[in-house]
Amino acid sequence: MEKPLLRHVVLLKFKDESSAEDIKKVEQAFIALKDEISLIKDFEWGTNNSPEGLNKGLTHCFFVSFETEKDRDDYLPHPAHKAFVEVLMPHLDDVTVVDYWAK
Repeated sequence: MEKPLLRHVVLLKFKDESSAEDIKKVEQAFIALKDEISLIKDFEWGTNNSPEGLNKGLTHCFFVSFETEKDRDDYLPHPAHKAFVEVLMPHLDDVTVVDYWAK
């Protein structure tokens, strides 16, 4: 059995006034982290398409995996992550973050 990974799930809701171009810049900045931060072991993302209408305005899911809690903890203050947050903040309306060990 493979070693379980620590999942870092980030759900984003953008401000109504953020344009599609603004949102695309945020997406590209988040996607770039996988190549800029070697601590990231796996990465995927997508936009909500659930027909249930229970997303509470959260439209984007980013799924980042780490081998250890230390790797996750080192990722958070990493300069590339901080630069991403600077791109995100002007457009962020709401965020939910959940971390868990995959079972």
